[in-house]
Amino acid sequence: MNGVEGFMYPNEVGLQWSVLIVLYPFITGLVAGAFILASLERVFRVEAVKPTYRLALLTALSFLLVAPLPLQLHLGHPERSPEMYFTPHSTSAMAMFGYVYLWYLMAVLVLEIWLDYRRDIVMLYQSSKGLLRLVYGIMTLGSTNISERALAIDDKVGWIVTLIGIPSAFMLHGYVGFIFGSIKANPWWSSPLMPVVFIFSAMVSGIAGVMLLYMAATRLRGQKIDVHCVDTIAMYLFYIFIIDFSLEMLDLIHRIYEADESFRSLNFLVHTQLYIPHIVIQICLGTLTPIILLGITQVVKLNEIVRKRMYVVAGCLTLVGIFAMRWNVVIGGQLFSKSFLGYTTYKMTLVTREGLLVAVFLTLLPLVFLWVFVKLLPPWPEKAAEAAAAGD
Repeated sequence: MNGVEGFMYPNEVGLQWSVLIVLYPFITGLVAGAFILASLERVFRVEAVKPTYRLALLTALSFLLVAPLPLQLHLGHPERSPEMYFTPHSTSAMAMFGYVYLWYLMAVLVLEIWLDYRRDIVMLYQSSKGLLRLVYGIMTLGSTNISERALAIDDKVGWIVTLIGIPSAFMLHGYVGFIFGSIKANPWWSSPLMPVVFIFSAMVSGIAGVMLLYMAATRLRGQKIDVHCVDTIAMYLFYIFIIDFSLEMLDLIHRIYEADESFRSLNFLVHTQLYIPHIVIQICLGTLTPIILLGITQVVKLNEIVRKRMYVVAGCLTLVGIFAMRWNVVIGGQLFSKSFLGYTTYKMTLVTREGLLVAVFLTLLPLVFLWVFVKLLPPWPEKAAEAAAAGD
């Protein structure tokens, strides 16, 4: 058969999970990482990253709304998906996803955004007309009390919600790694470190994504980038990236040392079909290069322009590397036979339901949502200051 080498079982020739299943953990990772960045200011009081706090929350919400769509398009009968809420299966990690998703969306993210923006929403409701006034009126949820005591309560409750949201963000993305890591029949996935690696890689991708969005949005608005803010974000990105890379290398060294019956097959796969996506793109371009660039900015005193350019390059390569990591896990884990005697290939289609165009559309869709949210609820510090001055 074309694209098949050696012995493959009939149900292994065609891959069951396509690029959409690659996209799903990538999007949820951006959600978790963006929320963790927002929590640095709200919970850990890292004031330097305050300019990105609201942007990080809106970014997390935008990508979270799109996160289930790859799974819906992959299902043969997506109209049946609501049944998991009515017939819960507590022993299935996949079946429990709906509850994890709703908890994080409604009880954590939306609630925190509403509490943080409530004063601005009331002020915009009072100053708007027509359709916008109706929209902001709905967003107030009937609560227009913006007294000093009410806002103090909002801030305290918001802090508690953020504190709860940190483990919730870990649970949202960690369970994806748990699903892969618990599949004992697949030695590429079966590793207790898989959930931890997924969590740290999510933090890396989310922080890098918000950093790039902040820099791009600030330039498009004609404003000056807060270099101290970007330097602080890059510092946290650098340290978390080192932890993430160390965990991946620890997992790799453990596999090499253990060298079980699957090692020869996996080693052959890494040196053939996965050499470009795994060795070249994920490790060299997407991991080592951004770590080196970020490390240089930490130890060498460079001017602002050079640092910002290095941050942009490092951020873009980081996102490419994390996507390649998701690709190598999802697609790479399906390329070899369970007999360890054969290999198949994956050919991505263009215009089908699970093709390239749909994947590109789903990748760009959160940015459309983010644009709408930014128009309705400006996340910029100067806008918040103007709203506060108007309220006073």
